[in-house]
Amino acid sequence: MASRPEILFRLFSDPVILDGVGKTTSDSLKKLGISNLRDLIYTFPRSVIERKRLRTLQNIVLPAYATVEVEVIDIKLRNTPFQPHRITVRDEATRFDLVFFSMHQDFVTNRLPIGHRRVVSGEVGSYNNQLQMVHPDYFLAPDQAATIPEIETVYPLSEGVSKRSIRTAIQSALPLIPDLGEWLDKSRLSGRNWPNWKRAIWQMHAPSSAAGLSPDSLVRMRLAYDEIFANQLALKVIRAGMLGTGGIESRGSGELSEPIISELQFQLTTAQKRALGEILQDMAKNRRMYRLLQGDVGSGKTLVAFLALLAAVESGGQGVLMVPTGILAHQHMNCLRDIIGDRGVRFEVLTGSVRGDPRSQLLEELKAGSIRILIATHSVLRDEVGFHDLRLVVIDEQHRFGVAQRLQVADKGSSIDVLMMTATPIPRSLTLTQFGDMDISVLDELPAGRMPVKTAALPNYRIEEILTRLKSALQEGRRGYWICPLIEGQEISTCAAAEARAKSLGELLGENLVGLVHGRMPAGKRIQEMGRFRNGETQLLVATTVLEVGTDVSDASIMVVENAERFGLAQLHQMRGRVGRGNLESACALIYSDGISDEARKRIAALRATSDGFRIAEADLEIRGEGNLLGYQQSGFVHFRVADKSQRDELLEEAANEARSLLDSDPLLTSERGLAARVALSLFGYDSCLEMLD
Repeated sequence: MASRPEILFRLFSDPVILDGVGKTTSDSLKKLGISNLRDLIYTFPRSVIERKRLRTLQNIVLPAYATVEVEVIDIKLRNTPFQPHRITVRDEATRFDLVFFSMHQDFVTNRLPIGHRRVVSGEVGSYNNQLQMVHPDYFLAPDQAATIPEIETVYPLSEGVSKRSIRTAIQSALPLIPDLGEWLDKSRLSGRNWPNWKRAIWQMHAPSSAAGLSPDSLVRMRLAYDEIFANQLALKVIRAGMLGTGGIESRGSGELSEPIISELQFQLTTAQKRALGEILQDMAKNRRMYRLLQGDVGSGKTLVAFLALLAAVESGGQGVLMVPTGILAHQHMNCLRDIIGDRGVRFEVLTGSVRGDPRSQLLEELKAGSIRILIATHSVLRDEVGFHDLRLVVIDEQHRFGVAQRLQVADKGSSIDVLMMTATPIPRSLTLTQFGDMDISVLDELPAGRMPVKTAALPNYRIEEILTRLKSALQEGRRGYWICPLIEGQEISTCAAAEARAKSLGELLGENLVGLVHGRMPAGKRIQEMGRFRNGETQLLVATTVLEVGTDVSDASIMVVENAERFGLAQLHQMRGRVGRGNLESACALIYSDGISDEARKRIAALRATSDGFRIAEADLEIRGEGNLLGYQQSGFVHFRVADKSQRDELLEEAANEARSLLDSDPLLTSERGLAARVALSLFGYDSCLEMLD
């Protein structure tokens, strides 16, 4: 891998190297996502405190921060641990109290002796119509008052990180910022009156007022543009690297795919035909395909991918389908078997559970070319996994894989075509920042005959009604899922909840009718349980999440989500999409707890309002913002530190054009500005692009 530019070495050091930052503070900073100095200097203030110097608090409008000189006139120390110390002071025109709950009395009396003058600064409030300042931030002798800042920054905190410790860490880090070359066009800087990068970082940590932190301030706009520019430059470098190496013409003959299409019990949708045509056209070119297949749940992405893999086989090559979980690999294996049938095409599954002699034999046959299609998890990335003539890589649920992993599997052969798939619709406003390096095919319609899923939301005290209706439906032969609550960071508790719910449902409905799948089960057991449900041996499958299950049972028509408020909107949409795939009328029941948040109510309301995944994605963006959308903080998605939605929308096209212009004039980024742009790529975490450039 290309090495990080030396000028950035110190910025990627642990904060423990800073004066005043020990290992304990460094570990606490990591809880805030701050693992190095770069993260630290990009942790900007969330607000400022303006400590106005006043002569008196007499007519102050509350609440407010103030700095005022006073005389200490009385001290009332607490009688019990639950009372505060109260120090009465007087400014030029009024009296008020300084209140301390946690200070030792000797500290208070020594620092605020009666008859002495002090300059105090803090938040002013009132209690029983008496002005007071609880735990003033500063109480200094008048000759030390100049050390009280008029504008003080307020940073995000976590347990173990105090206001003083994070401020100290940042102030220690700022002098270590290197002078970096300018990666932006100089005419743009002068035209917008933007400072250089280093000055912008300093000014963000020393704003002259709260306005200096606003999204439209010159300083923040410059730093937001840097992020977006680096993002667009990285995407264009990747695209140039993927498409510029030439490719192998993989022209499918249709001898496998055409009979399969004609034997389907349904017609391909117009969107499927269009997407498949775009993919096959790309594969037939003598340059690499680098394409995203985006579609809603149930839109038929998997079938399109299978047909593309068959085209690779028809052209004499091999194909691999990369999936995030072993259970999903076996799901695809069963689906592929149903579609291909007995046509002499060998396909196998490779997961981490395939070991010993079976694994060795599979790898030998893969290299020999007798295995034509491989369905695999991350195991395919290992060095010992090789192919005879790999033509096409399909990556399912691409957001579960990082950019480096996606490029790694693409290097398993010579000029391999790459097709990525996602069932998580991406809001149109984010497409350029996430997939600007790729050609995009969109499946924007569902197969004919799919019935809409009726969605209801009920409080948990009405669960008996759901159980009664569920029992009746199962007696009619219906099948469905019961999703148990997601308990973040508590996998054991989550699985225990699923086990307990499966037991209670088994007692009510019949143990033989209820299956159970969760993440802590051995892989073999999960596959067995999924097989029993798919074959109809069980009618109700209890699981932690259907996303984990990844199943596709066409006659499943019931979805119950317990504690629906714990799931994201995109997750809920994915779950609901697992039913209603056949010709049965389907229903989804969302059970929510008392006292759910307004955000959770909005999510549930949005899900009930539409079944269009793209509209749901836009609603999720409005509710929670892009950084928190499902998967966006995983390695496969870009999460901006500075640029918010309004800045991105304003600056994106401008940054894309500038990145394109730079690469057109300097494709390998070797000019003075190009070398500075390489530093920017590394600064923002796009080191894999440097390897591609080199």
